[in-house]
Amino acid sequence: MMRRFLALFCLLAVVPAAAADLASAPQLPYKVVPGWAKLPKGWNFSDCSGVAVDKNDNVWVFNRGKHPIVQFDSNGNFLKEFTETGILSAHGIKVDPEGNIWAVDVEGHKIVKFSPEGRVLGVIGRDAGNDDSHYQFNRPTAIAFRPDGGFYVSDGYVNSRIVQYDHNLDYVRHWGRKGSGDGEFNLSHDVAIDRDGRVYGADRTNKRVQVFDANGRFLEKWTDVGTPWGLAYWPKENVLFIADGVDNRVLKADLKGNVLGTLGSYGKTPGKFDFAHHIAIDSTGAIYVAEIKNWRVQKFVPAH
Repeated sequence: MMRRFLALFCLLAVVPAAAADLASAPQLPYKVVPGWAKLPKGWNFSDCSGVAVDKNDNVWVFNRGKHPIVQFDSNGNFLKEFTETGILSAHGIKVDPEGNIWAVDVEGHKIVKFSPEGRVLGVIGRDAGNDDSHYQFNRPTAIAFRPDGGFYVSDGYVNSRIVQYDHNLDYVRHWGRKGSGDGEFNLSHDVAIDRDGRVYGADRTNKRVQVFDANGRFLEKWTDVGTPWGLAYWPKENVLFIADGVDNRVLKADLKGNVLGTLGSYGKTPGKFDFAHHIAIDSTGAIYVAEIKNWRVQKFVPAH
C-alpha cells in the first residue's frame, strides 16, 4: 500500500511540475511593430500561411490571396511580388543559401523552386503520393535547408513523415509514418535544422517536437512545448522559436526543450494572434509570425 501511495504521489508531483514550467515561463522582451507590412494601395493578404527571411533580412510572405508571394524589406516596404506561381494553396516558404525561394503547395502536393526574380527553377511532386514515395507528397507543409544546399520536407497532413533531398533535388531518404510512437507523426507540420545538423520536426497533432540526427535517427521528444505549428532556429543564441497555433503564442526554447519565454496570446489587435501558423527570425532577432485567421504577418522586435 505504501509503495502504491508513493508511486501515485510521485506521479502527481511530476506531471503538474512539467505543466507549471510552461505556464510560469516569463514573457519575452519583445514589442510589436504595428502595421509593419506596407502593401500597395488596394491590396490585401488572405490567410497568411508562411513567412521567410533571406540573407539580406528581406521578408517573403506566402498567403492564399491574389498576391501569393510578396517580398518586403525589413521596414515593411513593398519590393516585389510573384504574379504567376501555379500554387493552389499556400503553406510553408523558405529561402535557400543561394537566395532562391521555395514555396510549399499543400493542396497541389508539390514544392516549387523560384529564382529571386520569380522564374520557376524546379518542381518536386504534383499528384498525391504515399508514405513511401520518393518524389511525391500528400499535403506537404514546409521545408528546411542544410548548409550544403540539401533540404528536408515535412510531408505532411497525410503521409506524416520527413523526406530528405540533396542539392540536386535527388531523393536521399525518408522517415516517419502516421502514429504517436517515437519517430512517428500525427501531422508533420514544420521542420528546422540547427547548426550541428540535428533535425526538429513539429509533430502538430501529437503536441510535441521530435528531434533527429541528420540521417533521421530519433534522439528525443519535447512534450511540454504547447502545440507546435511552426519552427524557426536562431543560430545567434542556439535556440528554437515555436509558433503554438492552438494557444496563439510564440515560445522560445533551448535545444533540450526547456521553454525560456513566451510571447503573445489570442486576439485580433496588434501583438495578439489568431492561428499563429509559421514563424521566421532575422539576423537581428526580429520575429515574424504568419497568421491564418488575422490575414497578416506581424513583426516583433527586441524591446531593449
